[in-house]
Amino acid sequence: MSLPPPDDFGEERAPQPLPTGLTGVAVALGSVALLVAMATDALAVLGRHFGFPLLGALELVQASVSVAGACAIVCASAAGAHAVIHAVLDRVSPASRAVLAPAGQLLGAAFFLVLAVGCGWIAWDLRAAAEATDLLGIPLAPLRLFATFALIFTATLFVRTAARRA
Repeated sequence: MSLPPPDDFGEERAPQPLPTGLTGVAVALGSVALLVAMATDALAVLGRHFGFPLLGALELVQASVSVAGACAIVCASAAGAHAVIHAVLDRVSPASRAVLAPAGQLLGAAFFLVLAVGCGWIAWDLRAAAEATDLLGIPLAPLRLFATFALIFTATLFVRTAARRA
């Protein structure tokens, strides 16, 4: 999956195919999570204005945004849409670039793998704590596991990109 180049205002782009596989699942799940967060927050604001506060809205928004964020990382990695600094790669020879570009992807994979290990470590340490949100009691372990698997999947996407560039 690749993102289309940015267009000028008023120019139409050809429709892009929907992502498939796990990336497609990440797009769908992230979209639903973001819609849940927006709807919950909108209902909470309306409820406050009309005197019926929606208790636990912040907890629902936080849980939804954590899922949406994990999905966004996967989607950005699959599309190759992470921010890239070309200050070094644009100034080296093509031979050096052929070595440095995959090395950068492997460093990105290592970064996301370290994040996954840290997230998994916290989930493992708190497995018996039955950690949950205060008002609604939303269990946090599934959210931590989801983030861990998203980070592992992101690391594998970086490794795959490095292998293609090598």
